[in-house]
Amino acid sequence: MSHHDHSRRHFLGSAAGIATAGAFGFGSFGGLQSAFASELFDPTTPRQPHHPAKAKAVIWLHMAGAPSTLDLFDYKPELIKLAGTPLPDSFGKDLKTATDGGVGNLYASKRTWKQHGESGAWVSDLLPNIAKQADDIAFLKGSKTEGSTHVIASLKLHTAGLVPGRPALGSWVQYGLGSANPDLPAFVVLPTGVGAAGGGRGAVIWSSGFLPAALQGTPFRKGDSPILHLARPDGITEKEQRAQLDLLRALNGEHAERYPGDTELIARAKSYDLAYRMQVSAPEAVDLGKETATTKAAYGIGSKETDEYGTALLRARRLVERGVRFVHVISGAPDNSVDSWDAHNNLEKNHAVMCKQVDQPVGALLADLKARGLLETTLVVWASEFGRTPYGQSGNGRDHNPWGYTQWIAGGGIKPGTYGGTDEIGLRAATGVVDTYDLQATLLHQLGLNHKKLVFAHQGRAEKATTVFGDVIKEILA
Repeated sequence: MSHHDHSRRHFLGSAAGIATAGAFGFGSFGGLQSAFASELFDPTTPRQPHHPAKAKAVIWLHMAGAPSTLDLFDYKPELIKLAGTPLPDSFGKDLKTATDGGVGNLYASKRTWKQHGESGAWVSDLLPNIAKQADDIAFLKGSKTEGSTHVIASLKLHTAGLVPGRPALGSWVQYGLGSANPDLPAFVVLPTGVGAAGGGRGAVIWSSGFLPAALQGTPFRKGDSPILHLARPDGITEKEQRAQLDLLRALNGEHAERYPGDTELIARAKSYDLAYRMQVSAPEAVDLGKETATTKAAYGIGSKETDEYGTALLRARRLVERGVRFVHVISGAPDNSVDSWDAHNNLEKNHAVMCKQVDQPVGALLADLKARGLLETTLVVWASEFGRTPYGQSGNGRDHNPWGYTQWIAGGGIKPGTYGGTDEIGLRAATGVVDTYDLQATLLHQLGLNHKKLVFAHQGRAEKATTVFGDVIKEILA
């Protein structure tokens, strides 16, 4: 290895250490030039927030493929009235259509709409169980984003970037706060279902990006054994395994001192120790055997349509109970009858299947968290890469709509109610406009992190979780 390469690694390692110190006040830059990032940064160490936190954890429900919130939460009598007619010029001005499907006539599905709870929130007949929890939900009806393709908009939703390479929000949360339980990963990913899921299944949306590699999301498999290779190998005693890990730690430690910028190696070394501790803690955390039959039935476990998603959400509740900071649940299709929420055609069938999958488990999660006193400190987020258009596509579906749709947050010090709205036909956000950057900034704020102060030095830039954008949505803070 050349002197240049060694110097470059040394510089990168020092820069990573400086970034961590700068973010959390470990000291002045002067005394850190030769410090190693591995010595300064341990992802399992709890860290103090910037300000008092209202929330301790996030359960992020990614509705991959993008549901039509016009058919779930955004009641538009004018759209129903004008259904079958062309998009009025006054609404379509300067509209750049998302795909090549063109702009069809306005389309209204066969929904029954009712107001629910004391808040009077509108929810359609597709989500009767979530509707029962309406008084605990803040509906962000003026949501908008950028990008008309699933992959680009999904990257922006999760990483605040339009191209791969940036850290996921869960990685930023772990970077800022560390772990509340060193025996479990702080950032867990629970993929569900089958199908392409609109670009939402790729590991790029739970990557740690340029942050230390130990901060990436830890995906759990579906089924009764969600964590691979957790059991101790046959014929190996605990003492022998501990001795092996101690030897690995010593060898990796020597290498890390020579190449402090190699965060992949540091992450691997720490993962060995985490896996050792998880042999005891993790099986208990994901084992639903101790849950009552009533609880499992409430989540829809045991019923074909809801079993897998309900299992994931009950595990999510058990994980946040045990100190996991960020649980990212991704909704794939429950079977091969549909691909994801991506209903360019046959929306009635698509959303009937997808809503049946998620409605009961999500309603049960909110009720269960509240009954256990956990909703006060847990942010539950319903999010998607974008929404869907009020005009039709293929006669009975909807195109991508990044200009106006609904997302929601419950718990974690968020004030329930309806915030903002789209225009009369649900095409564009008109009031209370909320970008994905604002959503991310608000979640970080509730966790005690200032999105403008949470910084990491990367390639000469002070990188932030929401890049240079984002405002806390103060109107929904309790």
